[in-house]
Amino acid sequence: MLMELSRPAAPAAAKQLAGRVAIVTGSTSGIGLGIVRSLAEAGAAVVLNGLGNIDDVGEIVAGISAEYGVQAIYSPADMTKSGSIARMVDLTLETFGRLDILVNNAGIQHVAPIDQFPIERWDQVIAIDLSSAFHTTPAVPAMRKTGWGRIVNVASAHGLVASPFKAAYVAAKHGIVGLTKVTALETAEENITCNAICPGYVWTPLVEAQIEDQAKSHGIPREQVIRDVLLAQQPNKRFATVEEIGALTVFLASEAAASITGTALPVDGGWTAH
Repeated sequence: MLMELSRPAAPAAAKQLAGRVAIVTGSTSGIGLGIVRSLAEAGAAVVLNGLGNIDDVGEIVAGISAEYGVQAIYSPADMTKSGSIARMVDLTLETFGRLDILVNNAGIQHVAPIDQFPIERWDQVIAIDLSSAFHTTPAVPAMRKTGWGRIVNVASAHGLVASPFKAAYVAAKHGIVGLTKVTALETAEENITCNAICPGYVWTPLVEAQIEDQAKSHGIPREQVIRDVLLAQQPNKRFATVEEIGALTVFLASEAAASITGTALPVDGGWTAH
């Protein structure tokens, strides 16, 4: 009878992103904040960016640092201004001496028929949802300097398919998918990857407020709003969570995803499988 040799206990796994530094735009709430939490939990230092009362933002940043034991700072960069975005990258490099992970998440939405779409709203959506991701490209030389980088662009199911009345948002998110592919091709031999995440509906406090508003305006139960209005195109009839988006971001930023680049990954419950 063969005796089974005992194995020494495996050491506790090191945090997979320890020593890495990440910028996440639009990260003081919602999906962006969920991504920050996931990156920080994996050991990355984080630079938050977004709107909010300065005291509330300060509490969020301090809370991230205390909870996950990583350095966290805040940049008030205006996502409509290229110079302000460049200063955010400079702040990161001045503070940490490196930039390894860039998550372009900032985004807004406006809904209107295309022939009635306000020009100023079109310009604003394109600036924040698309152009800001181009203006963060000073991150690429910093990644080239260290020979390692991960860029994750938060697009949308609307980067792959369209819906009525969302001309600017759909155009911007399709543009993000295209920008992702070009960036991936230009950095393919440099140990830098660039991928897009394409969520369907993700549960956030803003979506919760939208549910309540639509239930009141249509006079229907919230469950019907969720199933027949918001998730009409989502076959699994459930919202994705910010934790799911965060976990995918961590994976794409890990060594395990070194050969994944130039992709647009749907997280949409089957929406784009139609």
